[in-house]
Amino acid sequence: MSGIEIWDFRSTSGHVCGSDLAGYHVEATDGPIGKVDGLSEAAGAGFLVVDTGPWIFGKHVLLPAGTVVRVDQDDRKVYVDRTKSEIKGGPEFDKDKHHADPDYQERYTGYYGPFYGGPVV
Repeated sequence: MSGIEIWDFRSTSGHVCGSDLAGYHVEATDGPIGKVDGLSEAAGAGFLVVDTGPWIFGKHVLLPAGTVVRVDQDDRKVYVDRTKSEIKGGPEFDKDKHHADPDYQERYTGYYGPFYGGPVV
């Protein structure tokens, strides 16, 4: 899986820049994990914020845009290439404080990058 830039949506994902994904269901490789609560399409810093609901006690998780393999506009679903366990094991996310944290991207790159052939940070 090398060659994937984790902070940009894949050209093959079907995501159309500027489209609103809020409320879309998010599917891990082994089942549903929640709904899209937020989205960033910033160049080199794209991500989804997913409200996990009861799956992990109402927490939110951040998924770098590169984890998205497919967006199904008709079914309003986003498919990612990580398992529930891998997502749950990711860095802690605080949706109210992450914008003020200059190091958040480095933590997520360190966790998700190795899945795509990137160096361990």
